[in-house]
Amino acid sequence: MTGAMAASSDRIMLGPLVAAVDQGTSSTRFLVFNAKTAELLSHHQVEIKQSFPKEGWVEEDPREILQSVYECMERTCEKLTQLNIDISNIKAIGVTNQRETTLVWDKETGEPLYNAIVWLDLRTQSTVERLINKTPGRNKNHLKHKTGLPISTYFSAVKLRWLVDNVLEVHEAVQSHRAMFGTIDSWLIWCLTGGRNGGVHCTDVTNASRTMLFNIHTMDWDPELCKYFDIPMEILPKVRSSSEIYGLMKSGSLTGVPISGCLGDQSAALVGQMCFQDGHAKNTYGTGCFLLRNTGLKPVMSDHGLLTTVAYKLGRDKPAYYALEGSVAIAGAVVQWLKDNLGIVQSSVEIENLAAAVGTSYGCYFVPAFSGLYAPYWEPSARGIICGLTQFTNRSHLAFAALEAVCFQTREILDAMNQDSGIPLTQLQVDGGMTSNRLLMQLQADILCIPVVKPSMPETTALGAAMAAGAAEGVSVWSLKPEDLTAVTCEKFEPQINPEESEFRYARWKKAVQKAMNWETTEPVANGNGETSIFSSVPLGFYILGSMFMLIGAKYIAGHHL
Repeated sequence: MTGAMAASSDRIMLGPLVAAVDQGTSSTRFLVFNAKTAELLSHHQVEIKQSFPKEGWVEEDPREILQSVYECMERTCEKLTQLNIDISNIKAIGVTNQRETTLVWDKETGEPLYNAIVWLDLRTQSTVERLINKTPGRNKNHLKHKTGLPISTYFSAVKLRWLVDNVLEVHEAVQSHRAMFGTIDSWLIWCLTGGRNGGVHCTDVTNASRTMLFNIHTMDWDPELCKYFDIPMEILPKVRSSSEIYGLMKSGSLTGVPISGCLGDQSAALVGQMCFQDGHAKNTYGTGCFLLRNTGLKPVMSDHGLLTTVAYKLGRDKPAYYALEGSVAIAGAVVQWLKDNLGIVQSSVEIENLAAAVGTSYGCYFVPAFSGLYAPYWEPSARGIICGLTQFTNRSHLAFAALEAVCFQTREILDAMNQDSGIPLTQLQVDGGMTSNRLLMQLQADILCIPVVKPSMPETTALGAAMAAGAAEGVSVWSLKPEDLTAVTCEKFEPQINPEESEFRYARWKKAVQKAMNWETTEPVANGNGETSIFSSVPLGFYILGSMFMLIGAKYIAGHHL
């Protein structure tokens, strides 16, 4: 048998492949899986640049995001070819994405009209406070009965409102019926399926459920919600299920391959972790931290600060499943902050060694409320705080406190989830980039006082999108029947400290959280172009005014003494 024949026979034995685009907050990845074994065959990753034009603002360039997707696709196809794997075996592509991140583009030119406003962005804080003040009893849960969400800077509707109000190009495009709104999934699918030449403008139920414009009971855009935020419904994408053929790739090495799966990243991880039963839960450690618990076919409203969200709808005629979600804004982002802003580590890997060198925070607590606090508090006025410092504290203690912060925040949302469901989780399934940090995983088990279970293949978000794409009607190369799902090998981290010590540390953390609250004040003063003035921080405002009065007073006294 010749080498070429051997290679081709190897290729035939591999069977159908399914790919996934995983467009996250800090990077884009393209991964290819074997549909029969769920084995990851190849992937490529490209970092995404975030820009911070003003304090609290977080943006990304939609063109860069799209370009990174094409680059990851082409590089992965090259790698597969080098492995003698025939790329024509790729039968479908799934898309999974950072949720809530908002953009508007011109359907005639295909160009974005502004940068994408990232989910973490805080520029809409004054809008949110205005909206809450308008509600009966100043209730941030005023729309929760329809959306499952509190009124918050986190979700897309307020970001879209800001774009229409503050970006002339967006305002004009809306007026002249040229504007298209989408979260990242919509932008990518529209571009990949042809853009202005017949691109498909759609989203799936999981991404739509994060906009505050979607009714999670009727499973469609809600005219009353659109009116409340004054958003014209014509700019919204069509809502589809998470698993159906949306359109075909129109360019590149994978031209003609159907895009047939779409899930927000946290829903995709829930699917990738095979959490298909009511009560199954997973926690993903990425830029933020997200704990989702499948609640079955009915939306469960939380009394403890969790979100009610659509988990998935795996087919046009399949039922929608719901989840309770605990969302933490800053997890992996705290490591990036220590690296990029403070320079105390050169790489994310280094933080584990630094923290392990001391094995304790030595009484130092770090609340990384850079974007306010999400679940269970939903307190946009909170800001980051490091407390309990002594002369003994060094960068190793700070690194340890940062890792502990991720674990404490997870404990808070896990407690809320246990209270809401009445059935405590006996172990925590985890995934995401940070789970490669073994110290973090052990700390998490210690702080939760339950085992933490990590799959040996950490790319569960991409796997979930691939599963949805491969299972779609018209593709049908991936079976989601329970008996056909492949068993996953896992590593288990058992708690190693006594519960009393864990409780003591957790109580101190809660105390630190209280210190971080109410830092920024309500209703900042805008200076006419949508920007907040320096006086929006009351302590700073008092300080400046106080200083002025002191100077005037000093001048007056000095004048009398001359």
